[in-house]
Amino acid sequence: MKIGRRDFDLGAHTYIMGILNVTPDSFSDGGRYQKTDYALFQVEKMLDEGMDILDIGGESTRPGYTFVPEEEEIRRVVPVIEAVKSRFDVPVSLDTYKSGVAKAGLSAGADLINDIWGLKYDPEMALVIGQAGVPCVLMHNRERAEYQDFLKDVLGDLEESVRIASRAGIARDKIILDPGIGFGKTYEQNLLMIHKLEILKELGFPVLLAASRKSVVGLTLDLPVAERVEGTLVTTVFGVLKGCAFVRVHDVKENLRAVKMAEALMFHGGYYG
Repeated sequence: MKIGRRDFDLGAHTYIMGILNVTPDSFSDGGRYQKTDYALFQVEKMLDEGMDILDIGGESTRPGYTFVPEEEEIRRVVPVIEAVKSRFDVPVSLDTYKSGVAKAGLSAGADLINDIWGLKYDPEMALVIGQAGVPCVLMHNRERAEYQDFLKDVLGDLEESVRIASRAGIARDKIILDPGIGFGKTYEQNLLMIHKLEILKELGFPVLLAASRKSVVGLTLDLPVAERVEGTLVTTVFGVLKGCAFVRVHDVKENLRAVKMAEALMFHGGYYG
């Protein structure tokens, strides 16, 4: 898969997507990178640590988050995207579910759209992505954690997102799926989803796992956000073992080390038989 100017060999390695929240209220690093200079410093740090893709978000989607109008979200993300693209050679993902923000971000240089509603929130989003010809991440989400058959329903919901993408002209080789850890799921469902990540590969698309510092880690270990690195590393190793193409994380250095160790054991330790 080509994202920006970089080719990703999705069958051979799990790549690191680094998180940059330019919001005042993100659950993990709210307010820390609102100023462009601070944001660029963090991008340089993550690149030095081995980040493969940068994911920029202008609206927190933590539980109980405050909705941000398109104009404000654009004001937050566009200057950062422009600054990053002018200074660094890194593919940039824009984390948004609003078509107007996506359009502005793509014009500013974004290479991928990461939609937490899997194209189901804004009916124009799929068309914007399709016309731009860029890859996208389609995440599983529901307003309520109500299911008849949890795993089967998750697959069905993601298949619906893929159908929306197809109708809008988004090529299959430009789609990445995200199981939506922490979104529309109970604690137990989040654990089960991570445990059964391999079922997503049945749909035939690369998978992105985004569990970094989330409540499933905090509730399991009874730890605050700042102390969830080790728990996150375990989810990352699970992602590697289950064949995820990407992991979206806050702590690049630590997670890359976990990926390298897991891959060494898998490929050189006879994991594949």
